[in-house]
Amino acid sequence: MCGRLSQYRGIHDFVAVLSMPHALINYVGDEPLARYNAAPTNQLALFHSENHRLQADKVRWGWRPHWAKDRAAPINARVEKVAHGPFFRAIWPHRAIVPIDSWFEWVDAGDSTKQPWLICRQDRAPIFCAAIGQFPKDNEAPRDDDGFVIITADSAGGMLDIHDRRPIVLSPELAREWLDPATPRERAEQIALMEGEGSEVFEWYRVSKAVGNVRNQGPELIDEVA
Repeated sequence: MCGRLSQYRGIHDFVAVLSMPHALINYVGDEPLARYNAAPTNQLALFHSENHRLQADKVRWGWRPHWAKDRAAPINARVEKVAHGPFFRAIWPHRAIVPIDSWFEWVDAGDSTKQPWLICRQDRAPIFCAAIGQFPKDNEAPRDDDGFVIITADSAGGMLDIHDRRPIVLSPELAREWLDPATPRERAEQIALMEGEGSEVFEWYRVSKAVGNVRNQGPELIDEVA
């Protein structure tokens, strides 16, 4: 996963598909998110459980522990290592869902440039990415080390031609289980390792190279190009 995604529909649209409409504490707002070209370090909307309630916050994409200040903040975590490796040990119990509309990858175009591709669900439904992180507390100011990483796995099927890694995408039912604080860590690891959506759920197509500039925003960035 190359580190660029879109998150443009409103938070209530994501909640409706997640089927948790009456439990939301919303610090994101009611308007469409309108992020067609979101990049690492951007504040993105995510869901997490706070005091057994679903909470939506804007949180920085990227996280690192306080003892690793000499390295860039990772934006992704490999599912093969995240549950047991020392780097993410402190935040593995703090699960979240990053609701997105699509993500982007870049492929060698054969002319010394890179061609961006957009990956989305075939049915255009929201994509619920498994994530972990450190999140804002109720009624407290954000902390400098708040942030999240998206959990990734090896690509399979035709998606492998676009990129060798992909986010772990969960069905609404599994997303609710992932968010539930009562779900044991061992079960969460099983969900991440074994039960993510397969490549056959998605489609991908070429989009404008304008998406390569993080300053560019707008719905034209997700349109297919010849």
